[in-house]
Amino acid sequence: MNEQDWLAEQFEAHRNHLQNVAYRMLGSLNEADDAVQESWIRLSRTYHHEVENIGGWLTTIVSRVCLDMLRARKTRREELILERVAEPVNSSPNEEDPEHEALLADSVGLAMLMVLGHLNPAERIALVLHDIFALSFSEVGQILGRNEAAARQLASRARRRVQGARATADSEEFNRRKELVDAFLSASRAGDFEKLLAVLDPNVVLRQDPAFPPVKAWPVVHGAESVAKGFAGRAQGARLVLVNGSVGAVVAPRGQMLFVLELKIVDGRITEIEMIAEQSRIRELDLAEMKD
Repeated sequence: MNEQDWLAEQFEAHRNHLQNVAYRMLGSLNEADDAVQESWIRLSRTYHHEVENIGGWLTTIVSRVCLDMLRARKTRREELILERVAEPVNSSPNEEDPEHEALLADSVGLAMLMVLGHLNPAERIALVLHDIFALSFSEVGQILGRNEAAARQLASRARRRVQGARATADSEEFNRRKELVDAFLSASRAGDFEKLLAVLDPNVVLRQDPAFPPVKAWPVVHGAESVAKGFAGRAQGARLVLVNGSVGAVVAPRGQMLFVLELKIVDGRITEIEMIAEQSRIRELDLAEMKD
């Protein structure tokens, strides 16, 4: 077997692990695929015979690729829609450790989704590599170009944000809001006018985006009955998402983004609904899909 074939074989043996690392960092399966492919290109160009731990070396490469992608994304304000979370792949060196497995499973939960877009690239890399994949802070620091103490501080700061989001995600208030928006979407799909009225404040205001042609003539709609009539039998392609950390919805039939709904809730009723259809505005939102 020549060197290139051997290298390709080693890369394929670690592909699942690299995909797992990239997905946790980027939050997008498509971007994770791109990162893994770029890692292969860099590996084929830079591999040295003296590398003893090719798995660790590949993790370093894919982490640096992800770091570059995160920095570029922040600069360009690219759209990020987190895809439905897949089951975690047991690919870490601590895969037999139940505590580590529980941490890995929790890492892709609602709390992580709520803050992922708000962590800076270095914080995200430090948190994922140390808390999820059990790399030492010394190793994390080498990947980030920081010392061990700085890497530890980055992970600690990111961890506090996740813990705060977890408290929010577990709160009764958050769950009530989630149930209310879910009830609104279900009633809309079913065309149940009475159930729509039950979740809408009598003075609810709907602000529609003229960028969505079907509603161009009615930019603002007032009152529960008028809003309910507009939504009855609609929202067939709608699903729950986090919009800037709050419960909202997207309408994206067959994966085509039509619009986002931001909702304001007061005293258990929806008081404001804002439709966002302009793609440049959507790209400014932090969107994360919630698991059922």
